Amino acid sequence: MLNLRDLPDLPDPGIRPPVVAESGDPFAALRIVHLAARIPRGRPVRVRDIVDELNARWLDWSFDRQVVLDAIVQLQANWMADYRTADGIQLGSDAYGATVTIEDTSRVDPWMVLQVRALAEVCHERLREFARGAGDVP
Repeated sequence: MLNLRDLPDLPDPGIRPPVVAESGDPFAALRIVHLAARIPRGRPVRVRDIVDELNARWLDWSFDRQVVLDAIVQLQANWMADYRTADGIQLGSDAYGATVTIEDTSRVDPWMVLQVRALAEVCHERLREFARGAGDVP
């Protein structure tokens, strides 16, 4: 280890560049699904409001409507694969744009927790690969 000197008034280099969320990126999907797990149940929630909430909570990230919709569509597909019904997560629209409605039943919360855990594990695995020197985070 280097014996580094203190230098008064040296700015902190820990400035993070913004991250533009992309469809299919597990790090973006993790943030989206984590928020979706906590939205009100049994009533339509505007996707635009979800996008706004994500951008307010994750100031170093930029989420757009299509990326959020893609993550919700994947969540809906996972629900249909697990429960063989489309009732759990429904996409719709109102006068202001796309909406998502998550059913208000006792099976939703534990299932959502599993979805978030699965995404978190994918993210951790990508970070482990990166730390092992695999180079780029795929």
